[in-house]
Amino acid sequence: MTQTPPVLDAVAEPIAKDPATAADAGFLLTSPPTATAMSVTKRNGAREPVDLNKIVRAIQRSCEGLHAIDPMRVATRTISGLYDGASTRELDELSIRTSALLTAEEPEYSRLAARLLAAYITKEVTNQEIHAFSQSISRGHEVGLINERLLHFVQTNARKLNDALDASLDLQFDYFGLRTLYDRYLLRHPHTRKVIETPQQFFLRIACALSEDVPEALALYRRMGNLDYLPSSPTLFNSGTTHEQLSSCFLLDSPQDSLESIYQKYGDIAQLSKFSGGIGVSYTRVRSRGSLIKSTNGHSNGIVPWLKTLDSSVAAVNQGGKRKGAACVYLEPWHADVEEFLELRDNTGDEARRTHNLNLANWIPDLFMRRVESDGDWSMFDPRVVPEFTDLFGEAFERAYEQAEAQGKAVRKVKARDLYARMMRTLAQTGNGWMTFKDKCNRASNQTLRAGNVIHLSNLCTEILEVTSAEETAVCNLGSINLGRHFDADGWFDFDKLAETVRLAVRQLDRVIDLNFYPIESARRGNLRWRPVGLGVMGLQDVFFRLRLPFDSAEARALSNKIAETVYFHALETSVELAQERGKHPSFADTRAAEGELQFDAWGVVPENAERWDGLRQRIRQHGLRNSLLIAIAPTATIASIAGCYECVEPQVSNLFKRETLSGDFLQVNRYLVEELKKLGLWTPEMRDTIKLAEGSIQGVAQIPEALQLIYRTAWEVPMRSLIDMAAGRGAFIDQSASLNLFMESPNIGAMSSMYMYAWKQGIKTTYYLRSRPATRIAKTTVGAAAAVTPKPEYTPSEAIACSLENPEACEACQ
Repeated sequence: MTQTPPVLDAVAEPIAKDPATAADAGFLLTSPPTATAMSVTKRNGAREPVDLNKIVRAIQRSCEGLHAIDPMRVATRTISGLYDGASTRELDELSIRTSALLTAEEPEYSRLAARLLAAYITKEVTNQEIHAFSQSISRGHEVGLINERLLHFVQTNARKLNDALDASLDLQFDYFGLRTLYDRYLLRHPHTRKVIETPQQFFLRIACALSEDVPEALALYRRMGNLDYLPSSPTLFNSGTTHEQLSSCFLLDSPQDSLESIYQKYGDIAQLSKFSGGIGVSYTRVRSRGSLIKSTNGHSNGIVPWLKTLDSSVAAVNQGGKRKGAACVYLEPWHADVEEFLELRDNTGDEARRTHNLNLANWIPDLFMRRVESDGDWSMFDPRVVPEFTDLFGEAFERAYEQAEAQGKAVRKVKARDLYARMMRTLAQTGNGWMTFKDKCNRASNQTLRAGNVIHLSNLCTEILEVTSAEETAVCNLGSINLGRHFDADGWFDFDKLAETVRLAVRQLDRVIDLNFYPIESARRGNLRWRPVGLGVMGLQDVFFRLRLPFDSAEARALSNKIAETVYFHALETSVELAQERGKHPSFADTRAAEGELQFDAWGVVPENAERWDGLRQRIRQHGLRNSLLIAIAPTATIASIAGCYECVEPQVSNLFKRETLSGDFLQVNRYLVEELKKLGLWTPEMRDTIKLAEGSIQGVAQIPEALQLIYRTAWEVPMRSLIDMAAGRGAFIDQSASLNLFMESPNIGAMSSMYMYAWKQGIKTTYYLRSRPATRIAKTTVGAAAAVTPKPEYTPSEAIACSLENPEACEACQ
């Protein structure tokens, strides 16, 4: 009789004790498997007897350096899924899923799942006879994915590039990040749909595609492979491919008030969206409902039917399934259709007048906010009658607006607070209808020195601010620095390393402008004239966790400002060097920088080390800048996931939660908090249950020290006034803008009105989503007595706004 391998007894015993182990993995085990009873199917189709030791060894190898996990738990559940003829691919997938499911219990299981997935990907690639980086590029070219330029670069330098690839860097991934990379970014064979590159081959491909020589490529590869810096998704999707559309954001001026212009804009948006671009488009020039159409002697239906058509187009062009098409429409509040515009995302009403795929944003002049503050009237106009409004900002706009009011050109008047309340209601109900401030965006822009250069809108995510016109579509190329990876050996934030990363990133982003495939001519024209880039950051919350700083502490604010100033300084310095090497951008003479004015001057801020900045000003005047704009903080939702850090400059939303993405559902747990609780002996099943029931909050948990409760607050527990103040502090060193989400657990109009008024007064250029929580969810349960909830008084929208504006200190959202 054949004996069962010794390891089988160790595996079968816990299964027998805990039958649920098999059920957890999705299988029902009726009796322990035996090595002689079953065979497995290998990836090449061959069958061989089951070797349980092989399964266990594979998992144990991946556990090297991970001390808080039990490899036998994963092996047990994997073996429980065995059946005769099971494929090794299925068993690998089961090991990966099992590890991922244990992440909420112990964060190191996420690392194990990632390592198992990395091995799975490597097998998938090598089984196609792809063993070296150069072979991956050759295969991609053979199947029509890789362009000639990249192929020639790699073939010419194959030995150096193959030797430089470091597969050990895959050990740094969390499961969520690597899974996202595998599902959505790695190149796949067009017919078999198998990936033809490993994660490190992917990063090296991007680096080679964006570099001019091998040293530059290897420097960029090391930054990306170590997850120090990542370009934006379109750059990652398309670098080195036959369609190198590498830009993230496109801003289109409003179509002119004509049928031909409107339909041309539809086509432009479809072409840009096809190649992974996020779209911002204004509709302020298009006439309002009821406006006379002279050619037919009829009356216009306004902007809503045109936006309904745009909505369908955006949904249809879904970027090849990589991610959904997305667009944001901007409208100024003096447009007579603004109230109907604000209803477009409502869940009730006439579906013919709803656009569930479009995002909405208000492009608000200061005059409107002042009239809200003073409880004044607000006049609405048909843009056909006042076409000049769209191209004016600041005092020039106010003079024209007040003159048009005096001349009786308004379609109607409303109370400014009533319209503001409608904006707040849209935000509260949908998170949409973003508040972006036209005058600050224009006054503080490097591009708007000369008359005629006007910013008419922001982009899909509200971090890009560039001039647009009928002849020029604004374009921006994005990349983000992972701040959480910029620490020295002693555990302090490493500003020298940050400077090096900034310099490398700016050069890479500038090169994208020349390599880029432009789907429409107006985008090429605008990008080459201004050469803007958007370098941002992510992982600021990681920095604060590593340094054990509460998010809104004085030390955290000072560090945030210093990081922003460092990034801006070295970005400008690198752009000057590029101007010396390759020439300044063609419109440099039309910028504020040519006059010696930098971003912080528009905020009235004096930076540290003024002598250093004065020297840089002089160099800019003498040599110019290669790029008109340099800094923009994007949301970084996907690339932050790949890098394993918190998004952009936001606080965490929860210490423990499930994340739903195109790649599936993933458990996320705050590994920093877990390490703290382990040191205190508090990371127990009971503590995990407490945090789960409290929806990821640790506030009020008696066993956890108050100092830790302060550090590990969530976005729902950090005062929004602090987020706004920190954004304003950084804003002095951000020459574009930042995607600023605001968080309010239970939005109410009074608190919101005060919050957005405060943001405007602090000089914030743009805000993004208003994040709220579902009305129905698990009741919060923590150790200790539950806090009594005092019902809020009911107000009408106007009363709520009056209360919040007259008593701003009473607004709980801003405290």
